[in-house]
Amino acid sequence: MKTPVTTYRIQLHQGFPFEEATKIVGYLAKLGISDFYASPIFKAKAGSTHGYDVVDPTQLNPELGTEEIFNQLVEKLQHHRMGWVQDIVPNHMSYDQDNHYLMDVLENGLNSDYVQYFDLAWNSPFRSSQDPILAPLLGDFYGSCLENGDIQLQYNQDGLTVNYYALRVPLRLESYSIFLTRDLGKLTRILGRRHPDFVKLLAVLYMLRSLPTESGGKQRKDQAEFVKGLLWELYEGNPEVKDYIDENIKFFNGEAGNPHSVDWLDKLLSEQFFRLSYWKVGAEEINYRRFFTVNELISVRVEDLKVFNQTHELIAQLVQDGKVTGLRIDHIDGLSNPKQYLQRLKEKVGDAYIVAEKILQPGEDLPKDWNIQGTSGYDYLNYLNSLFCYVQNEQRFDQIYQQIQGRSIAFEEVVLDKKHLILDKNLAGDLDNLAALLKDISLKDRYGNDFTINGLKRAIAEVLVQFSIYRTYTTDEGIAEDDRNYIKTAIETARENAPFSQKELDFIEKLLLLEYDDSLTESDKERWLYFVMRIQQYTGPLMAKGVEDTAFFVYNRLISLNEVGGDPNRFGISATEFHQFNQYRQQNWNIAMNASSTHDTKRGEDTRARINVLSEIPDEWQAQLQKWREINQKHRTQNRKAFMPSANDEYAFYQNMIGAYPFQDSEMEEFANRIEQYAIKSIREAKVHTAWLRPNGAYEEACTKFVQSILKDDRFLAEFIPFQKKITHYGVFNSLSQTLIKITSPGIPDFYQGTELWDLSLVDPDNRRPVDFIQREAFLDAIQSATISELMPKLLEKPQDGQIKLFLIVQALKVRNQFKSVFLNGEYIPLEATGKFKDHIVAFARKDGDRMVVTIAPRFFTRLIQPDQLPLGEIWEDTAIELPASGWKDAISETEHAGTAIALKDALKNFPVALLTH
Repeated sequence: MKTPVTTYRIQLHQGFPFEEATKIVGYLAKLGISDFYASPIFKAKAGSTHGYDVVDPTQLNPELGTEEIFNQLVEKLQHHRMGWVQDIVPNHMSYDQDNHYLMDVLENGLNSDYVQYFDLAWNSPFRSSQDPILAPLLGDFYGSCLENGDIQLQYNQDGLTVNYYALRVPLRLESYSIFLTRDLGKLTRILGRRHPDFVKLLAVLYMLRSLPTESGGKQRKDQAEFVKGLLWELYEGNPEVKDYIDENIKFFNGEAGNPHSVDWLDKLLSEQFFRLSYWKVGAEEINYRRFFTVNELISVRVEDLKVFNQTHELIAQLVQDGKVTGLRIDHIDGLSNPKQYLQRLKEKVGDAYIVAEKILQPGEDLPKDWNIQGTSGYDYLNYLNSLFCYVQNEQRFDQIYQQIQGRSIAFEEVVLDKKHLILDKNLAGDLDNLAALLKDISLKDRYGNDFTINGLKRAIAEVLVQFSIYRTYTTDEGIAEDDRNYIKTAIETARENAPFSQKELDFIEKLLLLEYDDSLTESDKERWLYFVMRIQQYTGPLMAKGVEDTAFFVYNRLISLNEVGGDPNRFGISATEFHQFNQYRQQNWNIAMNASSTHDTKRGEDTRARINVLSEIPDEWQAQLQKWREINQKHRTQNRKAFMPSANDEYAFYQNMIGAYPFQDSEMEEFANRIEQYAIKSIREAKVHTAWLRPNGAYEEACTKFVQSILKDDRFLAEFIPFQKKITHYGVFNSLSQTLIKITSPGIPDFYQGTELWDLSLVDPDNRRPVDFIQREAFLDAIQSATISELMPKLLEKPQDGQIKLFLIVQALKVRNQFKSVFLNGEYIPLEATGKFKDHIVAFARKDGDRMVVTIAPRFFTRLIQPDQLPLGEIWEDTAIELPASGWKDAISETEHAGTAIALKDALKNFPVALLTH
């Protein structure tokens, strides 16, 4: 296995393809990066900006470049001895016309070779359905789209398709008869019954009525291709046939504004294996599994061995060829059986480095029987971030937030409320499907025979919302003890909240714990297990949508804590907790990823670092809030019920402004657009006053007006900017400390593109903006050509351009590469400081034999220095650290230190953090 030393995540897309990536390889190597870490590179929906909407995992994405250009990138990386960690998407594909697997299913139904590819109601083993597969992709009601002429029939060499803007779906062959016989008498009169081409057309109609129906049959496929080919030959070769088909196309498409003119097209569409519908219908009538609640991403049945082998053919070949050396598994909780999947993956790719995108709640661990190296780093991110939140001020922030809201709100209550909201609105159809499956099971049980579908649905919903983790992992091998405890806790809490569903909850508990009765047949047991494994695939989406994508935009006490995998209810952690986490990580997951920013984080690492400063100064923060709200009251819009934006949304907006406000005035115009777009996204995600499913134009317009107005209000800016600059000053040092800690903690430090300079981004798509690598390489060259003694004072004097962060990364990665065994295998030893400011220091040693590295990183700077001071030298007074040995050199400032104890005024004399090597 090639184990990374560091990874650097690149978002590849049409605007930044393989060729552009090749140009930055030299820069990454100079920076000290060991592994190129790429977003999905397989063929995706046209114009994809992220690659997760895959249409064909067996092809490289042509929008990223040719195979030749891809190989040039590989060769460049290998020249610099860099590995390639590849993000793969096993759970879902794009519901798109270029997904030929799905289009084949929609054209041929159960006769398709690919019907087992997708998680459809058709192939459910215990509750199958022959209803058309929903295509909830229309922007308006089906009838309106049809009558407005937005839905159009087209014909070409590939056959008849129904088109809705960029969407193009093939029609089932059997329904061609409706189209071809619409006015067949007219063509008969023109050509005559004995005309060879008319006879061929009759042969086409005959073959359409006698297509073989065996599933996946080669005979049917061959006959279908023959029929299409013959019809196209007639179309191309006979002007009368061409005119007849063209006239029929025009007739079926009707006239916009004439409802009856599309009756024939409506009838034709009713004969299909799919059903076009308004996108909002998907929430309540879905009959395929999606990625979370995204209609455009249809889930793949990768648990089917044939599907697994076919969809992993190319990535396995790239690993075997040595072009890809590691894998990141996207959304592993969406899979039916993650353990089985990982076993198969290991068999296919061998000893490759593998991490999974797995969200762990505080106290939860990755299943030990997963044969991988760990997670992609959200668990680490939240421990690191929480280290810079001042725990002792939790009660004051509760008071501030209660005053803003006018009432006390517990995060747990928000989570339950929003999970129920998601089940009621966004996952209602999925809940119906689970309830129907459970109803079938209950009918075979004397104690469940009287359960109603609505009663079961209420009980399932109550259990789903009570899970404190993303999912459990029950399989035919049984239930892990930890999972058994999570299930029991969820059921017990559900019983407290649903007193009228006790019988149903007892029954669900028996199923989830697989407490089989002796009377059950093997088939009954399989049905139970299927239900359990099915329900496990929905607790994750419910957590993601209910908590991360809703509650995190509603509960705004301190929004730096509202991060993927985080718990806003946990107001920071102690240094002791952080050390314990790292010690466990070193023993169990020492080469998992250490993330601080990703393509999915709600805020960039340096945005959070700034907002965390507020946790140290609640009184000053409250005073500023009061001033700003008074000044900006005139910019809020009043309706009959309340002011817009709400106090809660206004409160969150100020925090985001503090965190993301640019260093440079030249960036203000772009920032105004960014923060305005963010404001709309955040209030829609909150789903309180407006939502994606039901936009409230008046509220959104009021919020946009508010944002635009205050950014032009000189009185507000005169109050805001001095305070924001003060926060920024302290935030710089928070950022430097968290950067050094990330690089030296157990695990593999991961850098998201561009974050070697300040990362003041907000939620996507803001965090996927273009990165100026030319500027970064110029900065790097300047840093590497300067002497340390001359460079550091200049960087400290002018931190605005981010070079100080880049310098720290360069120096720390030199150590990371030089002391590989220390960071890979070394012990993790917490170090305690003594003296006046001992609580402001996070320090630890990494030790492998006689080789040692010590990290010294301060925090809570508002209690240490004034806004015009640097946290250097004498300000540390008597604070000191006892070291494991004597004779050290600071790899950042290149100064030497003798003895087994070091005073912080010496260790941090020239730079705000220290990295001592021995």
